Amino acid sequence: MADALKIGIAGLGTVGVALVRILQNRANQLAVTCGRPITITAVSARTRDRDRGIDISTYSWFDDPVTMAKDADIDVFVELMGGEGGSAHASVEAALARGLHVVTANKALLARHGVALARLAEEQGALLNFEAAVAGGIPVIKALRESLTGNNISRIYGIMNGTCNYILTRMEKEGLSFEACLAEAQRLGYAEAEPAFDIEGNDTAHKLAILTTLAFGTEIAADEIYLEGITNITIEDINAAADLGYRIKLLGVAQKTETGIEQRVHPTMVPRDSVIAQVDGVTNAVALEADILGELLMVGPGAGGDATASAVLGDIADIAKSQPGAQTVPSLGRPAALLSPYKRAEMRSHEGGYFIRLTVEDRTGVFASIATRMAENRISLESIVQHSKEPVNSAGDKTIILVTHATMEESVRQAVAAIQKEGYLRGEPQVIRIERP
Repeated sequence: MADALKIGIAGLGTVGVALVRILQNRANQLAVTCGRPITITAVSARTRDRDRGIDISTYSWFDDPVTMAKDADIDVFVELMGGEGGSAHASVEAALARGLHVVTANKALLARHGVALARLAEEQGALLNFEAAVAGGIPVIKALRESLTGNNISRIYGIMNGTCNYILTRMEKEGLSFEACLAEAQRLGYAEAEPAFDIEGNDTAHKLAILTTLAFGTEIAADEIYLEGITNITIEDINAAADLGYRIKLLGVAQKTETGIEQRVHPTMVPRDSVIAQVDGVTNAVALEADILGELLMVGPGAGGDATASAVLGDIADIAKSQPGAQTVPSLGRPAALLSPYKRAEMRSHEGGYFIRLTVEDRTGVFASIATRMAENRISLESIVQHSKEPVNSAGDKTIILVTHATMEESVRQAVAAIQKEGYLRGEPQVIRIERP
C-alpha cells in the first residue's frame, strides 16, 4: 500500500468537525478504497481549547492557517474557513505556491480569485478541488469538469441556496410571512444571524459564477450577474402563483446565446408539475442542457456538515487515488490560459414571460389604463385578472394579476413605471420572471 496522504485542515466549524469525525471513524475503509491511508497531521482554527466533540490532541496545531500552509508536514491543504479574502485567500495561495494540493468549500474565494488560483495550481502541478463549493453534496463540479467532457452545454440553472428554498417552501405550505419563515430558519440553523448574503441572492450568484465558467469555458464573472433576492416575496405572490399553476423558487440561471453569456439570479415562477418545482426545503437541485447527453437534473442536500464534508472527502479521495506525476485535470475544466474572456449577452426577450402583481385603487378605468400602458410598450398579455373578489383592505383596494407573453424586461419595467405615474397604484408593484423548463 502506498504511503499515507497527509492532510491539514484549516477551519474546525460544522464542516471541519464533520470531516475530522468521518476521517477518524472510517480510516480503514478509506485506506482500502483509496489504495492508501488518509491521515490528518495538522489543524488550524480560531480557538484551540473549544470542545468540539472530537479528539484533535494528536495533530499539530497552528494558530495561523497561512503558517500551516507554508510549514506543516502535509500533502493536502483543506480550507474550510470561508470568506473571499483574508486568511482563506492567503493560505490557499501559499499552499498552492508550495505545490500542495488544495481542497476548498469556499465559493466566495473561487468566485473572486478562482482563475488566478487555478493558474497557480497548474504552474505548480497541484490539484485545486472544490466540489463542496456548489450545491453541497451534489457532484455537479465533477460532472461538469470530467463526466460531461465533449458535451456542449447551452444552459445550466437550479436551486442553489437551501435557506431561500426552505423559506419559500414554508411560506407556501404553511401560509407564513417571509419574516416568520426567516426567523424559523435562523432558529433551526438554516439561516445565519445576519442572513443577507443568502436571502439577497449573493450566495447563489457566487455558485452560479463558478458553474458558468465550468459550463461555458469563460473566465469567472461574478460581477456580471443580474441579482435579485427573495426579501420582497409576499404570501400574496405565493398564493397568486399557486392559483396560476406555479411555485416560486430562487433560481440561478446561466445560458449561452449568440451574443454572449447570460447570468441571472432571481425569484422565478416554475410550473407546479415541473421536476424542479418539487424540490422543497433545504434541498438543492442543478439542471443542465447538453447537446449529447440532453437534459440532466441532479438533486440532493445542498448544505449541512455531513453533506458538505462528504463532498470535501470525495475531493480528498480523488487526490489519494491520483498517480504522482500524472496529468492533472484543469481546475476550471480547461487550462486557465484558455478560458475565454467573459462576454455579457445582449438583452433579449424573456421567453417565459412575466408575472406582475399590482395593488390598485378600486375605481373605473383602472383595467383599461393598465392594458393601455402595456400596449404602449408592446407587451402582449396572456391574462389580466382581478385576483380576489373582495377588497384586499378596508380602503377598497384591489389586486390585479398580469401574465405576459415573451417580452423584454426593459419594456416591463417601463410599463410599470408608467402605471406608477397614473396615481391609482397602492404600494410597490411586484414583477417576477416565469420559467417554463
